Amino acid sequence: MHNNKINFNAARFITSAPNIRQMPSDTGVEIAFAGRSNAGKSSALNTITQQKSLARTSKTPGRTQLINVFELSEGKRLIDLPGYGYAKVPEEMKLKWQEALSEYLQQRDSLKGLVVLMDIRHPLKDIDQQLLQWASDCELPVLALLTKCDKLKSGARKAEVLRVREAVAIFGGNIRVEAFSSLKGLGVDQAKEVLTEWLLQDDELNIEGEPA
Repeated sequence: MHNNKINFNAARFITSAPNIRQMPSDTGVEIAFAGRSNAGKSSALNTITQQKSLARTSKTPGRTQLINVFELSEGKRLIDLPGYGYAKVPEEMKLKWQEALSEYLQQRDSLKGLVVLMDIRHPLKDIDQQLLQWASDCELPVLALLTKCDKLKSGARKAEVLRVREAVAIFGGNIRVEAFSSLKGLGVDQAKEVLTEWLLQDDELNIEGEPA
């Protein structure tokens, strides 16, 4: 277990960028968080980093259209992608964002994993599925967090997790599905475990690649 090697509490805001050309240099390791505007993405980031306002939770979903970059340590970043799929956002903006998202997923070499957040009561909307397909096509591992899981009783929660696990199998690729609640802290340890594994993979490759 690597859990003590990454200090998620050390996350700090670096910059907001309108597109990948304005982001920090494409080196090191990035983990991106993506989800519909009301899926609880900002709350999840704040819970994982144990910082109440690292990612600002907007009362108006869909308002934040910038890529927010947080640094954990040198060369290790968490990326907060703009919320997608909010009904009140103009169609032109939706298309522009989908284009930017596709570009980021396909062209960002330092991107090593994608966290897709979906409300456990409304998972796998069309754009969620499109995102999972993109990630699979790019051979990018995915952690699908079913947020707000405290809204369901234990039995219903487990059944929904199993249903989504079966449903995402059609995309192929490496997709792990877990229940998550920012409010109750459910699934936080599992999320940190996966993120840590992704963030440290380059370090392990470097160690393995060193001459004896």
